[in-house]
Amino acid sequence: MSIIQATIRETKTKGQVNELRNTGNVPGIVYGGEQPNEKISISTKELKNLINKENFLSNVISINLDGKEQKVLTRNIAFDTVTDEPIHFDLMRIVKGGKIILEIPVKFVNNELSPGLKRGGVLNIVRRKVELRCPAENIPTELVVDLNGLDIGTSIKISSINLPENVTPTIQGRDFVIATVAAPTVVKEPEKPAEAEDGEAKDGVDASADSGEKASLEGEKSEGDKSKEEEKSSSEKK
Repeated sequence: MSIIQATIRETKTKGQVNELRNTGNVPGIVYGGEQPNEKISISTKELKNLINKENFLSNVISINLDGKEQKVLTRNIAFDTVTDEPIHFDLMRIVKGGKIILEIPVKFVNNELSPGLKRGGVLNIVRRKVELRCPAENIPTELVVDLNGLDIGTSIKISSINLPENVTPTIQGRDFVIATVAAPTVVKEPEKPAEAEDGEAKDGVDASADSGEKASLEGEKSEGDKSKEEEKSSSEKK
């Protein structure tokens, strides 16, 4: 655990706070426990390094303030709406024997050892963080879910995660789901008409046309024959 150097600040006016920021520092406050609140400052560079760390809001950090080390948690950081630079922070002291509620991130490992995922299954994550009640001296940095051996249809519940001693979920009374290994979703594309089918359809139209023309010719022939028979009959009568 790295130690961050902090300094007591004596700023009382907005102008003094702005001057502090202009010199590359960020004002903040430390609170909690039996000690009074302390107004402090941290260099902008160190604070940014802290922010860039994964899950920094649930990580215990140590600050050196006037030669005394204090373990704290970052509870809030305010940013400038224009520059997006940090402009203020709140740190809470970790008091031994106390308990704190934190959202702890879930980490999934051994994806390549899951038979379900190997067969095309999908890891459906229901909760990326779990809210836990933790002793101040025993705060986990993450909850690890081992996917080794898990097949399609498996539900990973909070009971399957090994929690540190005296760490409990804030949700009580039910074994809630963290993630599932779901069956793959297959989207069937519409079939494209084959060229042969187009040709057959075209031939069918031509055949119909030929049939119509043939029928028409046969009709004309029949009518001609009928006229000749009528003329022959008239001649015989005469």
